[in-house]
Amino acid sequence: MSDEIDRARAREYELLAALLSHSPNAELLRRLALLRGDASPLGLAHAALGEAAAKTDEPDVAREFFDLFSGLGQDSLLPYASHYLAGSLYGRPLVRLRQTFQNFGIETAAEHSEPEDHIAILCEVMAGLVAGNITGRAGADREFFENYLAGWVRRFFIELEGARSADFYARVGSLGRVFIEIEAEAFALSA
Repeated sequence: MSDEIDRARAREYELLAALLSHSPNAELLRRLALLRGDASPLGLAHAALGEAAAKTDEPDVAREFFDLFSGLGQDSLLPYASHYLAGSLYGRPLVRLRQTFQNFGIETAAEHSEPEDHIAILCEVMAGLVAGNITGRAGADREFFENYLAGWVRRFFIELEGARSADFYARVGSLGRVFIEIEAEAFALSA
């Protein structure tokens, strides 16, 4: 893969990590509102996210983020691999992931209160692996994707896309779903 493609992949993972770790502030919303796309599925997802960012504001998107990821409403989502793969939080997938983090030399920041299998943390790690900021052997990004994202993350993004209380975050779900589908297809083709 070219460096340009890897830089673009890393930026997509960084964007998803940022949007799924906390609600965007006014500056990020302003920058997202400038997103334009082309006729490709990823381009259309970027354009839709840009339009949604232009139509919201920081308090509204913060409320939406809380309702989706912190609240107890019926549209609340649990953005953890363990929830999707084991049916409970702090399950076996988290134990395996912690060992993988140790192997990569990744330490969880003290200010992070979320378990390491949170979607934002996994996207952050993928960004680091793709960009080369986290050192691993050749193909470490593919292996990490297959072990910790492929089995559940598309389903999470589909649920986010379809959550009734989601407006801005429905577009984040669309972007995530489309990007993950592209990643999975690229990995399958390079096998």
